[in-house]
Amino acid sequence: MKVTGFTFIRNAFIYDYPVVEAIKSILPLCNEFVVAVGLSNDDTLQLIKQIDPKIRIIETIWDDSLREGGRTLAIETNKALAAISPDTDWAFYIQGDEVFHEQYTQTVKDSMLKYKDEPDIDGLLFNYIHFYGSYNYVGASSNWYRNEIRIIKIGRSIYSYRDAQGFRKDNNKKLNVILIDAYIYHYGWIKDPKAMQRKQESFHKMYHDDKWVDNNVIKADEFDYGKHVQVLNLLTGTHPEVMQNRILNKNWKFDFDITRNKLPLKDKTKRFLKTYLGIDLGYKNYKQINFY
Repeated sequence: MKVTGFTFIRNAFIYDYPVVEAIKSILPLCNEFVVAVGLSNDDTLQLIKQIDPKIRIIETIWDDSLREGGRTLAIETNKALAAISPDTDWAFYIQGDEVFHEQYTQTVKDSMLKYKDEPDIDGLLFNYIHFYGSYNYVGASSNWYRNEIRIIKIGRSIYSYRDAQGFRKDNNKKLNVILIDAYIYHYGWIKDPKAMQRKQESFHKMYHDDKWVDNNVIKADEFDYGKHVQVLNLLTGTHPEVMQNRILNKNWKFDFDITRNKLPLKDKTKRFLKTYLGIDLGYKNYKQINFY
């Protein structure tokens, strides 16, 4: 069974992406790894080159004129996906602010072996933990997506969809996937406040015009985590091993009193419907298949 990892990245230093940790977290599961490295204003290319001999780099140039729905992110993902060797069985996708926890390694291996030759299965679906503000707090509202596809089969006309959060196949069909008992840890909302502010200003330019950005993105030297905080819980369990040094070197402070949590009415309604009526109103960018 051949497994290839893939991702894309640009300006990792400027926006403080844990992309090295992201790549290293799934390298043990991969025979090779493709990284689409966009032309950067920092030393991102050299950063990726020094990680591991398994990595094959595709140098790209982002089209910054595409300011609609984050299409650039999907285009860059597809560049890496297209460079994957055709003899690959599974492709493991990881974004530059996501990290796989090593405690789920055997679960992922077993799942890839189990479903490799199942013709009706296109990919594997992961659970998500989203961190906010610091490494102690996880998002608990329905605004955070709970699941997403991160392992797909090669040779099925699968492509990155919209802003690269998920995948589709053929003529915009949703993938048939199996939910596995494994988690991706999302660190997109944990970084130095200065880098987070820079990311906010840059990120929204992939979705909106200059007027919208000027009117909606607060101008500041640092991002104020307290102003944007939602419902948070304390982390239970551990962070991935590859994240330990980054966590130890955190240079900002964010605290949140979880007794302040007030679950919005829409969240209460969704929880009631799912718990008591089995109705899940959440958006799903996939078709979940149950095998017995």
